[in-house]
Amino acid sequence: MTISTAVRAALLLLALAPLAYYLVAIVAALRFFRRSTPSASDFLPPVSILKPICGLDREAYESFASLCRQDYPEYEILFCVTDENDSAVPVIRRILHDFSAEDNPKRTIRLITGHEALGVSDKVNKLCRMVREARHEIVVISDSDVRAAPEYLRTVVRPFSDPKVGVVTCLYRGLTDGSLASDLEALGNSTDFAPSVLTAALLGELNFAFGATMATTKKHLAEIGGFESLVDHFSDDYELGHRIAHLGYRVELSMFPVSVVYPKESFGDAFRHQVRWNASIRFSRPAGHLGLIFTQGLPWALLAAAVAPSGIVAAAFLTSYLALRSAMAWTVGVWGMRDDLVRRKIWLQTLRDAFGFAAWAASFFVHRIVWRGQEFRIRDKLLVPISSDALRR
Repeated sequence: MTISTAVRAALLLLALAPLAYYLVAIVAALRFFRRSTPSASDFLPPVSILKPICGLDREAYESFASLCRQDYPEYEILFCVTDENDSAVPVIRRILHDFSAEDNPKRTIRLITGHEALGVSDKVNKLCRMVREARHEIVVISDSDVRAAPEYLRTVVRPFSDPKVGVVTCLYRGLTDGSLASDLEALGNSTDFAPSVLTAALLGELNFAFGATMATTKKHLAEIGGFESLVDHFSDDYELGHRIAHLGYRVELSMFPVSVVYPKESFGDAFRHQVRWNASIRFSRPAGHLGLIFTQGLPWALLAAAVAPSGIVAAAFLTSYLALRSAMAWTVGVWGMRDDLVRRKIWLQTLRDAFGFAAWAASFFVHRIVWRGQEFRIRDKLLVPISSDALRR
């Protein structure tokens, strides 16, 4: 099959877009991570950390304990489970024993059991109760699999000294068991997701948050109708940041990433999780999801090589992809995010790109998701439960 000169030129021009994106992402990372570290602040108000829990994650004790070891004067940690039968309860009770009030009287740890079924999202239902139970104005929400360094609370809370800040959120890197499937998924945190966020921050203001950390205040939550207004949403983290930003407050991206502990996964598990994550972007930000095609360097490089007028041009595209992609992964992942997984396994990046592109393409055909064992249909950004009777039909 022959193609016209005009079509070939158009395809080669489009294939330059990911290469330009890699360069912009490198610049964005250099500007972001080279910012001077904020000096120590005396703005240290008491804080409530909210942890909605459903099931037992890998290395849960170590992740929970990292929040108990914060270098912060006064804070509380609230864990919320649906009932006492949750498999995480014994680990939380061990945390309560090992980090007692006698050890630090200004750090309180509580286990809350039960919540109202206000909507379909079990996580957000729990957050509704925890906000009511929280004793402090600033609330920091993080997923159950997040592990944080001792300075985490200080860095997350510091921006709230500026009344224009409405939300603080964090980038995140992956901790895996070393399996190939988990590594391929986790590599995307620092080499796909983080570059796209940093580029968005460079070109404009962020107006969304990430579940790894969503810090805000009870006042700001009340202004958007509380978590009660988000109980049926597919992407509650995006909605929280977007709604508070819409009120005129700033979404601040912390310079210090957290770590997310990945479970031992099969390739099917990892792929389905990546498809669901891409689908959350598609339903929250359709234009942004579609635009991700121009961040996909591997398929464009292969297409350019296939239609190139000569072997030299084909080699130039492939070499440029490999060089700039590696440079971006190293700059963002290793230098900026301090991601040890990227440092050790950057050689997996091309395979990760193929894996990520397949998940992105598959997400266009997603209209249902399975989350925590329950199946939902997605309609207008909302989760609609699919009953067992409907499934049998």
